[in-house]
Amino acid sequence: MLAPARYGRCVQGFNVANITKWLLANIDNVVAPFSVELIAGGRSNLTFLVTDGAGRKLVLRRPPLGHVLATAHDMAREYRIIAAVGKTSVPVPPALGLCTDLEVNDAPFYVMGHVDGVVLDSAERAAALPRELRVPASEHLVHVLADLHAVDIDAIGLGDLARREGYIERQLKRWSTQWENSKTRELPALDEVALRLR
Repeated sequence: MLAPARYGRCVQGFNVANITKWLLANIDNVVAPFSVELIAGGRSNLTFLVTDGAGRKLVLRRPPLGHVLATAHDMAREYRIIAAVGKTSVPVPPALGLCTDLEVNDAPFYVMGHVDGVVLDSAERAAALPRELRVPASEHLVHVLADLHAVDIDAIGLGDLARREGYIERQLKRWSTQWENSKTRELPALDEVALRLR
């Protein structure tokens, strides 16, 4: 995890000075200076916790540093989905702003509200959840997934995002191509999994 930075200092993947100007011009009710911290646990896109001078927390997401495969990290698409789903009963953070100007941060990014809570991203963290919260958390997960499944993507303006047939086959082909184009070593087990899934 990167150490927090204050206005004017550089955090890898986050131009603090430029983004500060962008936040002040594009996000309502924010106060400089901003502190920035890389949120650990992300799997690909860089996710930053941005805290303004009044203590308001925001989240900024951008593509990973270095070579990015075409269409793999579409910030505008991700922002559009969050903004649209946010109008339904599915709980998502509020979408606050999208920046596609590469002069600001060398890559597109978007800003959303921060949601307090615990991320259960490992068996250890899940096991640490107090016993009395496990059943309610599990039931809530099922209800949210059911609500998400019930969303009419045409009604919320997302019907044009992708083809609806052959999704699994397309994903497997895409993942295999991405692996071939970005691998740094041979992993026969991964190739075997790809063959079995086809």
